[in-house]
Amino acid sequence: MTGSAQSVGLRERKKRRTRQALVDAAVGLFEEKGYEHVTVAEIAEAAEVSTRTFFLHFQAKEDVLFANADVRIDLALRAVAERSAEERFPDVLVRAMEQMIGNSWDSDLTSGLAALRVRLSASAPALQARMLQRYVAAQTELAQALHRAYPEELDPVTAAALVGAMVGAVSAATLASLQRGDQPEDVRDAMRQAMELVAGCEGRPR
Repeated sequence: MTGSAQSVGLRERKKRRTRQALVDAAVGLFEEKGYEHVTVAEIAEAAEVSTRTFFLHFQAKEDVLFANADVRIDLALRAVAERSAEERFPDVLVRAMEQMIGNSWDSDLTSGLAALRVRLSASAPALQARMLQRYVAAQTELAQALHRAYPEELDPVTAAALVGAMVGAVSAATLASLQRGDQPEDVRDAMRQAMELVAGCEGRPR
């Protein structure tokens, strides 16, 4: 490995550590004081970084609770982009969703971040709005990618309907399971069951 590559790798690791420190600090403060009573400056101080550094990683306070969302979207988009020539679009959509569920398990579910996000959003309008915004943006981006991948089979409206059915079902199942207080593995099972339910409907002959 060259010195330049080592330097890039070191910077990336430092960036990830700082980002995680901000997430950990925010979660601790949210649990202690409540979401509405925590400021960006307090999060930065708890993570031992400047407020400017906070904004290099997150646009706003609520974004800390969605630290892994962009990674999940990228994984889903990559699943579509890397499809094989013979893969059918329902199978590609399932594989994309499996990638997202797997990432949720590795990060938000096992860390408790997903449960905290749902709990806090019940009383924080700004957080609710951010959740909806991210949900719609991710769904739109994935639908557009699926349409581009299968332009002869899926028009934009049909692609949006397919993605909406899949993402909507999994999101609704996740929310219901978290609100019920299920354990992380039970939430993951609920997500998979919702995915399989929609996949089964999509695969039925017409």
